Amino acid sequence: MSSFAFDLTSTHGFLVADRRGRLVGRVVSPMYGTAPDEPDALAVRSGLFSRRRIVPATAIEEIDGASGVIELSVERDSIRTF
Repeated sequence: MSSFAFDLTSTHGFLVADRRGRLVGRVVSPMYGTAPDEPDALAVRSGLFSRRRIVPATAIEEIDGASGVIELSVERDSIRTF
């Protein structure tokens, strides 16, 4: 992960790709856990009827605001579903 913090609250609708560039899905919403005002994960859905995946903030490599893509540092198969 990079040395700066990401603003996960403004990533709704962004595409998420794993470290190989394979599409994981689209951000549905930020998820809050440790602090009530700062999200520490993202809920990502890959299709209309598919399960959501939990993408922790520590797995995010880069957020490109211009193109709306979030690049991860992990493989798609290592991300938990719920």
